[in-house]
Amino acid sequence: MSTTVAAALVDALLPARTGEAWVVKRGQRIRIIDVEGQAICDFVCFNADNLRERFSQARTKADQGRFAITAGNRLYSRDNNAMLTIVEDSYGDHDLQWGMCSAWVFGNLRRNYHGMKSSVAVGGPLGLPEFGCYEVLQEALRPWAIAPEDIPDPFNIFQTMELDPERKALAIVTGRSRPGDHLDMRAEMDVLCAVSACPFAGRPLRVQVFEA
Repeated sequence: MSTTVAAALVDALLPARTGEAWVVKRGQRIRIIDVEGQAICDFVCFNADNLRERFSQARTKADQGRFAITAGNRLYSRDNNAMLTIVEDSYGDHDLQWGMCSAWVFGNLRRNYHGMKSSVAVGGPLGLPEFGCYEVLQEALRPWAIAPEDIPDPFNIFQTMELDPERKALAIVTGRSRPGDHLDMRAEMDVLCAVSACPFAGRPLRVQVFEA
């Protein structure tokens, strides 16, 4: 159950394969909600006062010794500054291993690309996409003039991975998220947050922002 009762400053329903971005002020909370179950959210963020400082998948793993994170863990920048803290999590663990999907990835899947290992039906109920989170986030971040090459590797909310230490392999597996599952993060600085309702999963998300 969520503990937040205040009215939302932002309450946005993102259809599958769309994205949006917002500035979340220090102390505010951003909530990502899986509307139907089995969604994936590719999430990236930037220091709103210095857009050159951005989320680091690598530092977030290394600084906490984890390849998946949950309540109590933080998202760190490349400068090792805490950007957001996970304060509520009804799902349990969220991936920091995988890179974001893209038009290139899906185009190459049509040509027997073997880089993506997954037991999940690619595209979910909408079928194989033409574009991915890379393109969705480019569009969402366009008002801030963030170049595509400056978009960091994502925090993969509701995404579950299977790691095989013997073969040194990893694969996306079917997640266990249900309708209404959510993740709340508290901003530790003013943060520009961008969200993609991942085309790989093909399902919608709801995003809310609350005061502290």
